[in-house]
Amino acid sequence: MHRRRLRRWLIEYPRAVPLAIFLLVAAVTALSVFAIERGENRRESAQLREAAQAIASAIERRGNAGSAYLRAGAALFATREEVPQSVFREFVNELRLDSDYRGAEGIGWARVLNPLEIAAFEESMADQAPGAYRVYPRPLFTGGRVAPVTFLLPDTERSRRALGYDMYSEQVRRAAMEEAERAVRPIASGKVVLVQEGTGEAPGFLIYMPVFEGFGENRTLRGFVYSPFNAQDFVESALELEPDSARNIRLYDEEPLEQRLLFEMGPGTSTGRSVTELVTVANRSMVLEVESARTESLTSLSMVTLIFGLLVASLLMVLARLLTQQMIEDRLSLQWLQEQNSIRDSLTRELNHRVKNSLANVLSIISLTRRRTERVEEFADGLEGRVRALSATHDLLTKSEWGTTPLRDILETELAPYAGDSGHVVEMAGPPVELAPNDALSFGLAVHELATNAAKYGALSVRDGVVSVSWGRVEEDKVRVVWQEAGGPSVETCGKSSRGFGMDLIEKIVAHEFDHPVDIDFAPGGVRCVLIVPIRRPSDFAIRMRYKKR
Repeated sequence: MHRRRLRRWLIEYPRAVPLAIFLLVAAVTALSVFAIERGENRRESAQLREAAQAIASAIERRGNAGSAYLRAGAALFATREEVPQSVFREFVNELRLDSDYRGAEGIGWARVLNPLEIAAFEESMADQAPGAYRVYPRPLFTGGRVAPVTFLLPDTERSRRALGYDMYSEQVRRAAMEEAERAVRPIASGKVVLVQEGTGEAPGFLIYMPVFEGFGENRTLRGFVYSPFNAQDFVESALELEPDSARNIRLYDEEPLEQRLLFEMGPGTSTGRSVTELVTVANRSMVLEVESARTESLTSLSMVTLIFGLLVASLLMVLARLLTQQMIEDRLSLQWLQEQNSIRDSLTRELNHRVKNSLANVLSIISLTRRRTERVEEFADGLEGRVRALSATHDLLTKSEWGTTPLRDILETELAPYAGDSGHVVEMAGPPVELAPNDALSFGLAVHELATNAAKYGALSVRDGVVSVSWGRVEEDKVRVVWQEAGGPSVETCGKSSRGFGMDLIEKIVAHEFDHPVDIDFAPGGVRCVLIVPIRRPSDFAIRMRYKKR
């Protein structure tokens, strides 16, 4: 049942079914690709989350290592009345900073002063700092504090740019220093550009640890031990701990805003697939954003699935189309065989009908000939001529495959023996007219009898005799044929009993077949015969015509 229904659909919808199969397989392929991509996105999100956590942990470890060193320095310097260069250098050397402190610009000491103490402080630093030590920028008021960079190791050209810089003069640094003083713990500043950068704009930050003198409510702030960090170096040193981290990484100060961006690594192309992780560096919140570097293109598995699915869909569509075409051809072949069988049956019935008609005509000819002849030779000659006339018309019908036969061809066939004689004139004029098989046989027989009569007694029996045949349509389905003789022997009008067998044959057989009386006039100037021949619409012959067109 299902197979028969499928076959019927393939035949009735030869284009829609292959297209539907293609669309169905393509839809399944699209769903498969969607599922693969969805799973890949989930896996990628998990990997991004894992990478973000690992990178955040590495950054926090870097920050904690710096904070630990600063705590150690604050504890040491709190026990000393002064922090001269020798003590600070010894402290830094004793720390033996290893790879855990990479990414920092070093460790510095910033003494907190009253603005009135700046001049004396600069004199005391003359023999401890390289070159001319000056505090800058100079405070505008004598109240408040200044915290100039006193020492910064390691001693490099970059570090010397920062010596004497009053960190209290800048709002972001001052806010971090005041928070560190209040909390008594390492505090990271917000986004700044380090003095060491000179004219550069590379972002960075600082971690401050306050150093107090005394305890409790009697303690006073002596200064800050701090570490400056270039954000680029700081994060890259942390990423060395996670070499398999994602490519697109951004670090923001407190909020993921463009103006708070500290670090960015990667191609910079936004893919929209990212995760964020909160990072705490020296008690300051930072936001880490890890973004996928994979473009919007499909994964390799998705591409393979898509290509394979489309190939399968195309092959199935082509196969369905071929099957559809084959079924249509089989159906047409079956219809052709059925039609041929029907045509064969029709032709068999038609042949049977034609043979019966021909035999009936022969029997009528024999009967009439026998009545009008007394000698066997005369009977045989008359019968032979009439049978030959039927045979000639049959030849025309055979050539036309028993379809319609041109009226002119029948006339030319029957009058051919006389038209070639130079002593006679045979004229034919009329439009093209096609006759059905039965009518062609009767018309041929009538023309034969008229020609035979004219050859014996009429215009074709003498020289210069003229036989003129003209025809024309009188109605859509009828044609009027006029046989006119001239130049022959004088013909006297005679009664019915005196007319020959040929005229009786025309009036009895032909008139009966044409279903219309025949008008024969034996005028003195020549015989005149008027026939009304039907022009029929063949029905069975149309079947053969359709077959021939194919």
